[in-house]
Amino acid sequence: MTRWIIRRVLPLLALFLLGMYLAGVAHAEQLFMARSQQAFPEAMATLQSAISEHGYTVSRVQRVDLGLRGSGYKTDKYRIVFFGKPEQVRRLTQRYPQLIPYLPWPVTIFAERDQTLAVTTNPEALQALQTDAELRRVFRQWSGDLRAIMDEVRNTQ
Repeated sequence: MTRWIIRRVLPLLALFLLGMYLAGVAHAEQLFMARSQQAFPEAMATLQSAISEHGYTVSRVQRVDLGLRGSGYKTDKYRIVFFGKPEQVRRLTQRYPQLIPYLPWPVTIFAERDQTLAVTTNPEALQALQTDAELRRVFRQWSGDLRAIMDEVRNTQ
């Protein structure tokens, strides 16, 4: 399982982040990042709580730290939190199958010394894949929600 994560998940995550960066959305930040003074477990709880408070559901939390340690990287905590609104994700992926690789939405959270960082791509970066008005509204809504979620992670002591 650890080798599978290293061989499959990490390259896909890197490609996802690179693709979102290269999409070049005008007037939009490419990445949202929150640095929290909370220890990893508390920041993780804050992140999941903020996701729920904004009407989303955490679909899964994927451990990545075990695979990284097995490859010689020294890391304490490293997770990817996938979330979305289940019915919305189902509807969007049925109508726009090109979104399947990007949903549910991921937030990477990891410990860095005595702080915790949460990082995600701005959903508005996906506008480069689709120009449909419905999707522009959805991406704008997600972007606003993610800004608020990241602010909560950043500002919770």
